[in-house]
Parts: sequence; C-alpha cells; structure tokens
Amino acid sequence: GDLAEASAGRGGLFAFFQLSSGLLLLSAAASSFQAGPGLLKALAHGRRPGQKGMLAPVLGETNRHHTPVAAVVVYTMISAAIILAASGQEQELVLVYAVAVFISFLAGLLAMAHFARRQGNRLMTALNVIGAITVVFTLIVNLARGWPLLSIAGTALVAAFLYWRWLAAGRPRGIEAVE
Repeated sequence: GDLAEASAGRGGLFAFFQLSSGLLLLSAAASSFQAGPGLLKALAHGRRPGQKGMLAPVLGETNRHHTPVAAVVVYTMISAAIILAASGQEQELVLVYAVAVFISFLAGLLAMAHFARRQGNRLMTALNVIGAITVVFTLIVNLARGWPLLSIAGTALVAAFLYWRWLAAGRPRGIEAVE
C-alpha cells in the first residue's frame, strides 16, 4: 500500500491497488475455507467402513448442511494465527499466501516429473523439471523478504504432521478414493 501511494498518490490507482489486494486475500481465504475443511474431512475417514482415518474422527463429522464444523473451526484458528502473526499487514499476508501456493506448485511439479519418468516420457519429465526449477527460483527470490519463511515453516510442519498421521494409520492406500 505504501509503495502504491508513493508512486501513484491517493488517487484511483491507489484505490485500485488496495481493492485488488483485498480481493486477492478474500479469494485466498475463500478457496482455503472451501477446500481445506473438505480435505480434513476426507482424511478423517477411512477408505472402507470401519477403517481408521488419518485424522481425528471429529474432523469428519458434519452438520445437517454437510459442513464439517470442527474442520472449519480448525481453519478459522489457523487463519487467525496467520493474520495476528502478520499484524494484519496485507503485503505480508500476500507473501505468505503466494509462497504457500508456489510450494504447492513445486510439490505437484515434482510429483508429475516423478510419474512421467516412471512412464518413460522424457519430454513431460523435462517440462516438469523445468517448471520446478522456475518455481524454486521464484521461492528463493521471495525468501529474501522474510515472511515467506513463516509459510515454508508452516508447510513443513503440516507435511510432517500428515506424514506422522499416515504412518500411525498404517500407511493407508487409496486416499484419493475417499470421496
């Protein structure tokens, strides 16, 4: 906001910048609250009836509107903690969000490169590796700003927790068929 104000003044361009930043954050929150609780719900259920899920069963319980209320509460608490950690500064929040998205891109590209290599598709392997290198470059550039470290640390903690729960659940297979 300060940069936009310094370069464009308090006119229409500044208002557009503030509005677009706000919409970006609202979009990030909406997508997180749309997908996140559903993911927690899926991970709380086993693949077969009676099978233990990776997360606490309470995260899979839904109300009459099919909303996993406990999972929404968990996401609300995580969101509040991130907003408090960033002191509500929109640019810090945008950086945290952007780095989390790029980490997701990186994980997806590396997985696709792995599968393409296993299938013997050299072109797709090369394209995915080039994409992963580009994402790594973007992440390195953003690390200099400081706040992305919070996002990377959070991602690592969540990944470690989910891996631990996956091991504790007996390494279940077929999680993609939970829906």
